[in-house]
Amino acid sequence: MITVYGEGRGFRVVWLLEEMGLPYRMRPVDLLAGVENDTEFLKVNPAGFIPALQDGEVVMVESIAIMEYLMARYGPTPLAPPPQDPTFPDYQQFLHLGEAGLAASIYFVVGARNMAPEAERDNFSARQALWTFKSRLSLVNRQLARAPYMAGEAFTAADISVTYALLLAKRAGGYTLGDAEAAYVARTTGRDSYRRAMDTCSATKEWAATVGG
Repeated sequence: MITVYGEGRGFRVVWLLEEMGLPYRMRPVDLLAGVENDTEFLKVNPAGFIPALQDGEVVMVESIAIMEYLMARYGPTPLAPPPQDPTFPDYQQFLHLGEAGLAASIYFVVGARNMAPEAERDNFSARQALWTFKSRLSLVNRQLARAPYMAGEAFTAADISVTYALLLAKRAGGYTLGDAEAAYVARTTGRDSYRRAMDTCSATKEWAATVGG
């Protein structure tokens, strides 16, 4: 049985599993309470961050790497175009941009806005991270002017990656989605697989309802 440890970026993994129709279980990890006493989780990921995945003897961390593993191990799947497909370069670019360019940047904005002392919430690093997020988001908007999804006409795992980042920015980063971005998020989150993932990730669902996203 595939086990996903933790929500947060683990939501990407759960959404992908729902898209692929693979059986799994969600094992909550409470980072706010601290993981130092969660010995089961620390055996899986001694670094103490989420998500982590256990699939038999396979243990992995990093949400995008986990997604790539699942699609390679249990595919083929239309969520990952093959390398010879004309849409593959865009798919590959936005799959990784969703984390490296978007979510990783807005993460520091979220930390500054929500956890830093008042005097430090608009510091240089937070402003730099927000600038980075917005500059990378321009690539998303350029793509949306061409096609409904990140790899073209069809929904792929790249859309799971990017949508997660946009929702994080909206819900916790103080970012207001533009019209094209909001329409895109409405398309991707309108899928049954997204709703099932939200039902599984109850903490994420509750938080989203609280912040109106």
